[in-house]
Amino acid sequence: MSLKPSPSPSRRSILTAGTLAAALATQSHAAPAPPRRVGGEGAAPFLWGAAIAGHQVEGNNVASDIWLLEQVRPTLFREPSGDACDSFERWREDLQIVRSLDLNAYRFSVEWSRIEPAEGQVSRAALDHYRRIVLACREAGLAPVVTLSHFTSPRWFAAKGGWFHPDAPATFARHAERVIRHLGEGVSHVVTFNEPNLQLLGEWGRTPDPVVRQTMADMLAAAARASGSDRFSLMNTGDAAAMVAPVLEAHRLARQAIKGIRPDLPVGMTIALPDDQAVGPDSRLEDKRATVYAPFFAQARHDDFLGVQTYSRSLIGSDGPLPVPEGADRTQMGDELYPQAIGGSIRYAHAQTGRPILVTENGLATEDDALRARFIPAATAAVIAARDEGVPVIGYLHWSLLDNFEWFAGYGPKFGLVSVDRTTFERTVKPSARVLAGIARRDLSR
Repeated sequence: MSLKPSPSPSRRSILTAGTLAAALATQSHAAPAPPRRVGGEGAAPFLWGAAIAGHQVEGNNVASDIWLLEQVRPTLFREPSGDACDSFERWREDLQIVRSLDLNAYRFSVEWSRIEPAEGQVSRAALDHYRRIVLACREAGLAPVVTLSHFTSPRWFAAKGGWFHPDAPATFARHAERVIRHLGEGVSHVVTFNEPNLQLLGEWGRTPDPVVRQTMADMLAAAARASGSDRFSLMNTGDAAAMVAPVLEAHRLARQAIKGIRPDLPVGMTIALPDDQAVGPDSRLEDKRATVYAPFFAQARHDDFLGVQTYSRSLIGSDGPLPVPEGADRTQMGDELYPQAIGGSIRYAHAQTGRPILVTENGLATEDDALRARFIPAATAAVIAARDEGVPVIGYLHWSLLDNFEWFAGYGPKFGLVSVDRTTFERTVKPSARVLAGIARRDLSR
């Protein structure tokens, strides 16, 4: 989810969209029907699942760059992540919830800062922890979709200059090789980077808020001092255009390392991709596409799949992004409620890359779960329509499984299919989760 701060309520100017179809009552836990397969007999089953990210749910990720930025002053973070959802300890409960919903996939990230908390010091215990999650997924009939970098990095990595350090791509590739070698045969798909185009997307056509920009600079300077360094750089901060080349090189080297261990393992990245729509004859739509997506699409053509993360549409006029249409329904964070956006994103991404598309994130922020329950059928219908047209869509992973830590916005936004008590960590499955479960169950049994 977005790391880009904003002075407005919107968590992301680029993402997020929305008969509570009879909230499907209790689930049947009989053996699931043979799964629907994409591409005929022998092909992999369509992935219906939910997604989370380590820092947002695990809690106490104390060796990471983001944890430090939450603590320094000044900070752009509304509140620290703290215990988050305590999923580092309660991950079995989270997996059981996914399985109880008759879903067949679970996307999660490994935290590099837990695996290598100090440069060159590798934690076997942390690697074993994530291996246990992979094995438990397989035992539960869930495909583990593993993300290697979901915005966070170790504090030592950021203090060396992050992705701008000359050795960053090779360092990340060593991390990728270590993780996949240890997690073994159980991994279903690997996402190297989560939304490496996010800063480009957030800045395109907009004038940066000077207060936010200065606070960001002061926060990074404070983190550098706390680290005994003269720099502190992380994903999606700094010179966005200059970061593209090293991150794509890191992706290529990581992919090469992973394929050296498991040539059969599908590898890709995810990109933030609203459904961009031109308004007027002089729309700057193609300018945006060339700047924000083209370098990543070029790389994706060499990958096994592309992860698409869509939350709403973006209207593009002659001067750039246009505001949400007057009178339009909005999500909790001010984005237009536009669930059909995911269909346009899928078609465009595949047309540009020729690659299979995995919807790695789609959802909305709302306190009103009835709104989410209305959003899910419309969004998944758009996915299924694209698939039925022949677009090779291989899965839909809803963001998110849990109400979690939403970066700069803290614990305010509610994206989860499951609520989490902030004191006891008790999980409560929302009616919208049952709606998604029913859609997945019917599709997999066709």
